[in-house]
Amino acid sequence: MKKNIGIIGFGNMGSSIAEGIKSKYKVWVFDKDKGKTKRLTGINVAVSILDLIKNTDVVILAVKPQDFDVVLNEIKSYVKGKLIISIAAGINTAYIEKFLGNARTVRAMPNIGAKIGKSVTCLCKGKSTSDKDLRVAKEIFKYIGKIQDLSEDKMNAATAISGSGPGYYFNEIESNPQVYKNNNSEFQKDFIVRLKKAAKSLGFSEQEAHFLARWTVVYSDLLLKQTRLSPGRLKKQVISKGGTTEAALEVLHRGGTLVEAVKAAVKRARELSRR
Repeated sequence: MKKNIGIIGFGNMGSSIAEGIKSKYKVWVFDKDKGKTKRLTGINVAVSILDLIKNTDVVILAVKPQDFDVVLNEIKSYVKGKLIISIAAGINTAYIEKFLGNARTVRAMPNIGAKIGKSVTCLCKGKSTSDKDLRVAKEIFKYIGKIQDLSEDKMNAATAISGSGPGYYFNEIESNPQVYKNNNSEFQKDFIVRLKKAAKSLGFSEQEAHFLARWTVVYSDLLLKQTRLSPGRLKKQVISKGGTTEAALEVLHRGGTLVEAVKAAVKRARELSRR
């Protein structure tokens, strides 16, 4: 039977996920800014968060970190039996489970490639979550790109590589536009090698580092070509004020290496973490 998927929060990522899966699932969305959910096609708009929960089997939390606890408080009495998927950076499954009373929880880290169905999404499951629940989450996110299973202790590192990685790539193109224009394929290959080295420095295996680096770069390049936006504009869409990408780019702008930059991003992710 086709599952009903609810998405709370209809910003860049929530809307990208909704658009990417609406042909495969019955999708319900809610955002406190009603202007964001006007005139949608193929997507149901819930009148409230509780209306959304009532109509869905899986609830994706796609709200800003500052709104996260407010939403958890609002839903905690109503989510028994639901699978909760959080895409909030820095908030681990144990924190959500504690708040919601051992709810079945999956943590997901998609990236900006979701805009064109070409995300790299890292997933891990909470202690109350079954392998079947994780398969459900993987089935959902495969419709917006590639999937990588990780242990939760690597999720902050994933944020620094695949989450923030498009920002580093767009920054590199912005800094070297002629080199990129003259030989796009070599430019990509070189950056994949460097990002893979950076990923391995954070403790990823050879396979994980190669997968994350390759697809982050390939899909970021596709995003640039398909949207026809400037690398600077796309970079701004990846950066959150005070976030991991900003921390890494500060290092790069001071002349630091990509390895040093991703370590700064992980440090910032840990500082932002809620446990």
